[in-house]
Amino acid sequence: MNTVLKILGISILVAIGTGFYFRLNEEVLLGDRIIGIAVLAAAFILMPIFLYVRWKGKKLKDYTLSDENLRKMRDRSQD
Repeated sequence: MNTVLKILGISILVAIGTGFYFRLNEEVLLGDRIIGIAVLAAAFILMPIFLYVRWKGKKLKDYTLSDENLRKMRDRSQD
């Protein structure tokens, strides 16, 4: 899955670079479309896959502010 993330990330960066290249060469509309599609792909494809890979196997309970975790934090600060 990490390989998929790397390939997808590199391809999005290449697409953004290609979009800026087209913008510089008087193809502004095409460049804007390429950049827009790359940004949408980063937001709706790359980011959810990245978050899934990073959070897989971890307890969300350890990272949220619940009453139990707040009590632990208070106890640590009093020591």
